Amino acid sequence: MARNRVIYQSEGLYVSEDASLGGSSSNEQLSRVQSANYSFTINRQDVNQYGDLARIDSLVLDPPTVNLDFSYYLADGFNERALGFFVQHTGVATNSQRGASAAADSAGNFASGHLTAGSGANFYIVTSPNGDDLNTAGAGTALDADDTVIGIGNCYVSDYTVDMSVGALPTVNVTVEGANMNSVASAAANFANPAVDQEAGTKFLAPVSLPNPTTDGGLDASGIGAITALRPGDITLDLSNLETDSLVKIDGADGAHVQSASISVPLSRSPIDRLGSRFPFAREVDFPVSCTLNVSAVVSDENAKNLADILDQGSQTATIRIKDKNGSVANAVEYTLKGLKIDSQSFSSSIGSNKTVDLTFSTQIGGPNDTLNGVFMSGAGYNQVFV
Repeated sequence: MARNRVIYQSEGLYVSEDASLGGSSSNEQLSRVQSANYSFTINRQDVNQYGDLARIDSLVLDPPTVNLDFSYYLADGFNERALGFFVQHTGVATNSQRGASAAADSAGNFASGHLTAGSGANFYIVTSPNGDDLNTAGAGTALDADDTVIGIGNCYVSDYTVDMSVGALPTVNVTVEGANMNSVASAAANFANPAVDQEAGTKFLAPVSLPNPTTDGGLDASGIGAITALRPGDITLDLSNLETDSLVKIDGADGAHVQSASISVPLSRSPIDRLGSRFPFAREVDFPVSCTLNVSAVVSDENAKNLADILDQGSQTATIRIKDKNGSVANAVEYTLKGLKIDSQSFSSSIGSNKTVDLTFSTQIGGPNDTLNGVFMSGAGYNQVFV
């Protein structure tokens, strides 16, 4: 039956372990998704000649540009693991990263899974019939011919940002670059793979099957049940080490009253082309990668510091912890930023408003075994992805 419209109740977002894989165990449904936007752009060059006013042809010289950006509420780190980021289990000696066993992952910074070459991942936007909740209609049963799919192939994360602020649920925004896109009229098992073999420039033939959609996906906070969302009142910022770089107190009971904080991990990539191929054979990360921590706070007391001395300060560490809403897990997620240097500190004051300060710190991503620089994350969820 034809749909009159499509709204959020009918859609679900999936990600694959690798672009070349299609089995249901190689795909995961992302949870708590709030938005998803995708597009493609084809760049053509017109062919004109003397004697003809209009073009005689329009040829594609560059590969198409396929973009996807989506957002979701931060939970226990499951989505991050499914997206290929390195997340250590809270209070457990093992770690988890896309497709790898916990025992195999012994060390790594947050972005280490995206620093190596590969064929990328596929994303799938599934849509159920008009008026049906995708997760309820599909719970316990496979997707069928009434569900449709838009697939985006050979995707690479180009930006990861988590925003935390007073009065809002912590939210993650992810930007992805892909190589190809297709639409499938039936989400039943074994539909067409949207990815391409980047070396040969040909389509992957491995058919795709998606797991059953569920409300909680892989979320599971240490066995106590899925986290619906995390609250701003459960966020704790340990900025004590950053006091040496600030003209105001920003930590402790008498410190500035933090209103918002955000962590940005940009992973911009350059497509590498060559003669004889219609698609880039690789999309490598542009190094160095500088991650930023932005903090905005209401000023309380000054800190006895001199800018001339701050210039000589070494690297610092900051930690952001978010408790589970039930209080039965010490930390649902935790971010640690190491090797931080202050970039700017800006004050704002006017009649009728509180005096505020905005601070920006940056650090650079180190190699997979570098434990002194970059962003590190741990999460309470222990379910393995792609199993």
